[in-house]
Amino acid sequence: MAAGVLTVHTVVNARLLRVAPGAQPVTELVSVLLPARDEAGQVTACLSAVLASVALPHLEVIVYDDASTDSTAEAVGRAAEGDPRVRIIHGGTLPAGWLGKPHACARLADEARGSVLVFIDADVTVAPDGIARTVGLLRASGLGLVSPYPRQDARTVAERLVQPLLQWSWLALLPLRLAEQSSRPSLSAANGQLLCVDTAVYHQAGGHTSVRGHVLEDIALLRALKAAGAHGVVTDGTDIARTRMYHGWPQLRDGYAKSLWAGGGSIRASAGQVGILAWLFVLPAVAMLRGSRTGLAGYALGVAGRVIAARRTGGRSWPDALAHPLSICVFGYLTALSWAQRLRGTATWKGRPV
Repeated sequence: MAAGVLTVHTVVNARLLRVAPGAQPVTELVSVLLPARDEAGQVTACLSAVLASVALPHLEVIVYDDASTDSTAEAVGRAAEGDPRVRIIHGGTLPAGWLGKPHACARLADEARGSVLVFIDADVTVAPDGIARTVGLLRASGLGLVSPYPRQDARTVAERLVQPLLQWSWLALLPLRLAEQSSRPSLSAANGQLLCVDTAVYHQAGGHTSVRGHVLEDIALLRALKAAGAHGVVTDGTDIARTRMYHGWPQLRDGYAKSLWAGGGSIRASAGQVGILAWLFVLPAVAMLRGSRTGLAGYALGVAGRVIAARRTGGRSWPDALAHPLSICVFGYLTALSWAQRLRGTATWKGRPV
């Protein structure tokens, strides 16, 4: 049974998931790069946590205020409190052909002086030793890029239905050890919320300039690194950082609608992905409700995979995992919505077309 194979694969990946070593003093200059557009409500916690980092005697923090319409710049100033490690640069008009996030990251990288670049989103809060451990993992692994996946806080019903699919998807579907050594673009997973890359490797691959028009710029950047001969992979960030990506259904809906079309690449591919997931995890639940023992087994295996992923990544196991078929249905709806907005040209994010 395919659901059983995926559950076993989830167990294997949970054991193989790279974990950052304990924090050791980092002797090289680390550049923490924070793109921020209308993040006045979140940037203070993010920046304060970065500045409280330990084992980083050589640290610079650069914030890119991406033409914010709120008080992001003022919030950055208050959080920095004159700390000489912090610089803020201000954005203006977005150049043609660029999306906002890649452009902000490219500007930040141009300003950075460190031999390691750590990109972090404003909704992420790192542990005191999180950045040092991340840099330590980058160097110990010999990879060009590591992306510790932050613990995802999910509070509302919509968040608890959808957000756990993030970690579950790559734990269940991506062969991690093969992915980190393979140059195949399809074997790529990264999370731009927290992404650590060797500076030389980053520039050799063309940096964010090479992915200027990509909605999923994090995965596209990893693919660019692979094309340049480097390697990278998603890693365990459970006790390194945490984030709450979206606050409620409207934010979650709009956030996924802007990007899920890019994950599939084509309508046919996206439909195929949703169809396979429905076959594996929704149909067994329907059959179970009709009294099928085979359906019950398939449903139980899907739930087991979700429980394993949740426990490995600090998520909520019960009763959320029991709603796995419903989670897949909501994912299918969001994928359809994303393609509908893409075809109509109505997708936006933070006031900009996507």
